[in-house]
Amino acid sequence: MSILSVLAAFGGGAFGSAIGALPAFIMTGVIAVVGTAIGLGTGMDVVTGNIAFGSFFGPHIAFAGGVAAAAFAARKNNAIANGSLGGGDVAVAAPSGITNGADILYCLHGTGDASVLLVGGVFGVLGLLINHLYANVLAIPTDTVAMTVATSGLIVRFAIGKSGLTGKYEGSTPREYFPKGNAFIYNIVLGLIVGLVVCYTGTLLEEAGVSREVMQASYPGFVFAISAISLIFAQTGFTSPTTHHISITAAYALVWSGSPIIGIIVAIVAALLGEFFVKTVNSHVDSHVDPPACTIFILSLIIFMIFK
Repeated sequence: MSILSVLAAFGGGAFGSAIGALPAFIMTGVIAVVGTAIGLGTGMDVVTGNIAFGSFFGPHIAFAGGVAAAAFAARKNNAIANGSLGGGDVAVAAPSGITNGADILYCLHGTGDASVLLVGGVFGVLGLLINHLYANVLAIPTDTVAMTVATSGLIVRFAIGKSGLTGKYEGSTPREYFPKGNAFIYNIVLGLIVGLVVCYTGTLLEEAGVSREVMQASYPGFVFAISAISLIFAQTGFTSPTTHHISITAAYALVWSGSPIIGIIVAIVAALLGEFFVKTVNSHVDSHVDPPACTIFILSLIIFMIFK
């Protein structure tokens, strides 16, 4: 790890803060789908690891930086500008400040506050260091980027947020920690359909001649990227489902076990586990702890320990 890589991570975290955590993650998907598609077709991919998961748009850097910056901006009650802060335009501040630090849709350039970007930069560097620890020093057999995103979110929760690990629930009815009824059935169906398309498509690619080694290197990232891009609909106000934790774990299970059935089962488990984390660590809170990241690192740890 060089000084330049640390500086680049600071820049990536700050840039992710400026454009917002979720927009930065969508950009991860856009770049990763190109890189992994090239990898599946040629067996060679220098784009995904260096750009989509590197210092520019790596979720552990850019997304994590944006998450930290959003929580910090909310704690400062920063106002979001209605106009542009660049090019000589005059910005007009919104009448109210950022009140929800768990909202990762904010483009924090609108705050006009350099300290917000600096916090994002610091957490970008922290993400680089934590991922290096998990992947290279401890060599944990899991998706270390996802594990780093989850870890960074927890650090933000306790260092900047005030709601504690599981939030502050003030409802009059008992709090739910696991989907029930229609929500339980819906998540099973969602996991099933994502698992079906991921595993069927992966099987088709193998039958078309893509080697198992190339599939293991590129296919999980490819389907992850497609799911990440679909979140552009959530960014623009629609109730689009979050599925990247389902697609990537189903793909991990498929390419390492060789069984589509196992991949589909993992997809269903991922859908339910993701909803569990939504209800436990990302509801009634003032910062974002990413439920998909928690799901991905736990299930990938299990998959890699059994099959890899």
